[in-house]
Amino acid sequence: MARINSPAELEEIRKIILSKRDPNKPCITLCSGSACHASGSREVAAIIQEEVSKQGLSADVDVRRTGCHGFCERGPIIVIHPEEICYLQVQPQDVPEIISQTIKNKKVIERLLYTDPKTNQKIMHESEIPFYKNQVRRVFGSNGNIDPKSIEDYLAIGGYSALAKALFQMTAGRVLEEVKKSNLRGRGGGGFPTGRKWEESRNAPGDIKYVIVNADEGDPGAYMDRSLLEGNPHSVLEGLIIGAYAVGSSEGYIYVRQEYPLAVENVTIAINQAEEYGFLGKDILGSGFDFNIKVHRGSGAFVCGESSALMTALEGKAGEPRPKYIHTAVKGVWDRPSVLNNVETWANVPLIINKGADWFTEFGTEKSKGTKIFSLVGKINNTGLVEVPMGMTLRDLIYKIGGGIPGGKRFKAVQTGGPSGGCLPEELLDLQVGFDELTKAGSMMGSGGMIIMDEDTCMVDVARYFLDFLTDESCGKCVPCREGIRQMLKILTNITKGKGKEGDIELLEELAEVSGEASLCALGRSAPNPFLSTLKYFRDEYEAHIRDKRCPALSCKELISFYIDPEKCKACMICFRQCPSKAIEGGKNQIHVILQDKCTKCGTCFQACPDRFGAVKKISGEPVPPPIPTEARTIVRESKKK
Repeated sequence: MARINSPAELEEIRKIILSKRDPNKPCITLCSGSACHASGSREVAAIIQEEVSKQGLSADVDVRRTGCHGFCERGPIIVIHPEEICYLQVQPQDVPEIISQTIKNKKVIERLLYTDPKTNQKIMHESEIPFYKNQVRRVFGSNGNIDPKSIEDYLAIGGYSALAKALFQMTAGRVLEEVKKSNLRGRGGGGFPTGRKWEESRNAPGDIKYVIVNADEGDPGAYMDRSLLEGNPHSVLEGLIIGAYAVGSSEGYIYVRQEYPLAVENVTIAINQAEEYGFLGKDILGSGFDFNIKVHRGSGAFVCGESSALMTALEGKAGEPRPKYIHTAVKGVWDRPSVLNNVETWANVPLIINKGADWFTEFGTEKSKGTKIFSLVGKINNTGLVEVPMGMTLRDLIYKIGGGIPGGKRFKAVQTGGPSGGCLPEELLDLQVGFDELTKAGSMMGSGGMIIMDEDTCMVDVARYFLDFLTDESCGKCVPCREGIRQMLKILTNITKGKGKEGDIELLEELAEVSGEASLCALGRSAPNPFLSTLKYFRDEYEAHIRDKRCPALSCKELISFYIDPEKCKACMICFRQCPSKAIEGGKNQIHVILQDKCTKCGTCFQACPDRFGAVKKISGEPVPPPIPTEARTIVRESKKK
């Protein structure tokens, strides 16, 4: 492909690409992000190609391996265009039937369609599935339609038109003003206004400036940035180039964590394609603007998601944060002005330039504009990635889109903002999701991870888990974070083991205050949030653990016991056979008994006992009923009597 040297040439190339595409031609799109790869997407893709060729349809059917479609719970997903027929959880053995029936004979395979759990009706079109129907997929929507390894697919949907508009119809100052007017706030953590950050860097002294993509997404359960970078890398590149033009930068970096190999592969391909087409390098589109991008792979340290630690790592040093008396926008990488935004923030920029700030602000709350991508994980029916307008309530996110809690169990809490965020209870389900709203409630937006918890979740143990994570991930540079969080973890661990004592809560609060105020970076200062939010909303659980040595959620291993109800035991032998520690005594036609001195409290017996029996009981803070005498354990069955 020849290098494109002007906006006119870009539009001419776009017309040529579109002229070769028949909108009525069958096109099979298959999700090929990391999540669907784990579900067997690669195997399905290979069979599709093989079957299309075998049935003589190579010239009549397009096959496109796309990025993540979002509905990860039901992958691999196939959508057949132009009919928009959506098939879920497709297996390799389903492919021949899809090709012969749906592609050739236009017949829908009902077993592969989505079944509405409320009405039991089959839903054929992707846009009508409740998971998708209640979203507004401005940034993430193209993921399911384009091949991330094809720049032509991106150009076909209008790619790089925003860049051409910025370079030839707008000054750098006007681009900056449009981003400021949109009130786009950083989607990666604190929600700092993007335009203000750009302006600070643009006005900072020095000719050499850097723009950086933060793809070091380390929050447990969060994978929005990974999926965007895997599925639509050119949108991120285009936003980065526009940002570079606005602040006066000629060099950019994409900092990707080591655990994202597919994202690295796809963005590297995209960079090479952009250079070939003239969107990167010298004299971009004939505008006289020069810009280059390098990919830097991080070592996987959680702390490198923090801006100054990331920049230190980018310099080739240990990823440790540094005091930010001067913002990194003024003094960042190699002490030069550096603009750092996360993947999703950069991907919003082309939309704002193309459609305008007024369009962008159609959705959102007063101070949180646009849409936001969230990951819904944990105890929820529809695990996946969703994009919704800012201001949607937690209730709508969890129930309308997420499909509610599995097994009909009660919702207990949602943890937002990663390890630095907080846990919000049932009474806050009608809270609007926005930067300031979540902060006021004791949590934060973070990068957009949401972990849903049900009635079986112990909130004390949740706080312990996140502090355990943060203790491991602390860079160790400052004492309040390194030692403060470690001591909090030690106390919380004792509480979950039934070794808590009066005064522990007050000591934890004191440690949280010191760590929150004195830690060097934002990660250390926000580390106590999981404890503080769970204490605020679930203090009764802390008190039960300390005073009664009881776990209300029946979750903390050292505080629970299992026993078998003799009235319900059917001597089916299932728990007896599956107990890994041989702690169950009994036999055929004999009521079983758990030997408490041998029981490791693994819960295998509880899970194995059939629901219709419900003979294995789990208790906390109560004495285990004494076993019935050996001579009274025999079960006389009705069939034996006859």
